Amino acid sequence: MAEYSAEILWTREQQPFLDNRYSRRHVLRFDGGAAFAGSSSPHVVPSPYSDVAAVDPEEMLVASLSSCHMLWFLSIAVKRKFIVDSYHDSAIGTMSKNEDGRFWMSRVTLRPQVRFSGERQPTRQELDEMHHSAHAECFIANSVKTAVTCEPVMDGEQVSSRSPAK
Repeated sequence: MAEYSAEILWTREQQPFLDNRYSRRHVLRFDGGAAFAGSSSPHVVPSPYSDVAAVDPEEMLVASLSSCHMLWFLSIAVKRKFIVDSYHDSAIGTMSKNEDGRFWMSRVTLRPQVRFSGERQPTRQELDEMHHSAHAECFIANSVKTAVTCEPVMDGEQVSSRSPAK
């Protein structure tokens, strides 16, 4: 069993607090040494109390799902002897209210565009199978109840819902 860690650091400094007018900016520090500015989403807490330049938890969830999918996709492509030159995903997360009226990330749509080189190029079916397998293997997708769909872009043409949602 593996464990993963992150440190979240926030200090009030000289800001008032009880009036709810304090900065949500904080630091996210990971075990490998990377540190990022974090904040609440400006969609949830307006500026200046949110930092639009910082990463918010909602963006991190979307990025985590996208990154995990990509890493599995690259691994699967290698096993199938396809040479991947680039992978670009413009992932989108959709926030909505659940049946209890609470907000949740109800859908994350991945839109990966993969460029291949070499003599062996995947067919549309092979590309779809690789994305489907990547989705099935992704630890993060297997950990959330959010619907995750994959709409691969091939040669600039977006195809809707090629990989089944979870």
